[in-house]
Amino acid sequence: MSGAGASLLRLGPFSRRWRPRAALVCALLAAVGLTLAVILLGTGTLAFTPSEVIGGLLGTGENATAERVIVRVRLPRVLTAIFVGAALGMAGAIFQSVSRNPLGSPDIIGFTTGAATGAIVQIILFNAGPFETALAAALAGVSTAAAVFLLSRKGGATGGYRLVLVGIGVGAVLSGVNTVLVTTGDLDQAISAQIWLAGSLNTRTWSHVLPAALGFCVVAPFAALHARRLDLLEMGDDAASQLGVAVERTRLVMMTVAVALTAIATAAAGPIAFVALAGPQLARRLTLSSDVPLVSGAVMGAVLLLAADLAGQRFPFSIRMPIGLTTGLLGGLYLLWLLARGRRI
Repeated sequence: MSGAGASLLRLGPFSRRWRPRAALVCALLAAVGLTLAVILLGTGTLAFTPSEVIGGLLGTGENATAERVIVRVRLPRVLTAIFVGAALGMAGAIFQSVSRNPLGSPDIIGFTTGAATGAIVQIILFNAGPFETALAAALAGVSTAAAVFLLSRKGGATGGYRLVLVGIGVGAVLSGVNTVLVTTGDLDQAISAQIWLAGSLNTRTWSHVLPAALGFCVVAPFAALHARRLDLLEMGDDAASQLGVAVERTRLVMMTVAVALTAIATAAAGPIAFVALAGPQLARRLTLSSDVPLVSGAVMGAVLLLAADLAGQRFPFSIRMPIGLTTGLLGGLYLLWLLARGRRI
């Protein structure tokens, strides 16, 4: 045993600490996510049963129309939701750990607002297409996060509430810039900007899935490699330093990883609110673990985004809610519940 509720798995010269409860929670969440994915693949103007969905995925079904719709139209949307949700869930866990604030998220450090600035500049000033808009949003978000990180440095240290406060200030300034930019464009450009700002999984294709999947699979291992050091940082900078952790280097690497994950998600689906906030918190409540919930937060993020997409498609009065607005609505309710329930945030 290694710590309360933790076991040590040994494979030859290698060893890895793992928590059985956390592994069980991740397995159950993965099962829930798979169920939601099957339901989503059968949801739409043409409804399909679970057996038709599975047959369409395996190519063994008798309904050729179902196979085309499921594989070519709905499967890319579902896979995009999975990778975007996982990226945001893992990024949120890192942000909350580095900022030492349970409300830490890409919104807090100004990433989302900065990404919106990049997208709006492309739409309003250059009338750019979807690819250029997504690329500009990702680059602007990364630049904003870097600026916040540098501005929050004090005495050679970063993180904590100073990072949160600087992020809020930068986000407020950029929010004003975004409003000015939108008002200077014509009606069509303003509508296009608002549609992008709402976040969407509509018209997702394999060209969206592949970059999101590749980006997540490349970046996530860096988070896993530094997971133990991030756990030690939860004990405080002094204690982590005494245990051999390079505090500032670890914080910089993990912030870079979190920003990269958020950039991947934003480029694939636009700004998605509250998944990065709620995913890690819910995962930690379920696992009852003191470790930073990188894996469980990622799985929870994917489940939350799939559930929000399903809720948006089945909204009353035949309203089709964009995924960003759906997560914003549900996340706002969650945040109100969290603030009302908790004594300390």
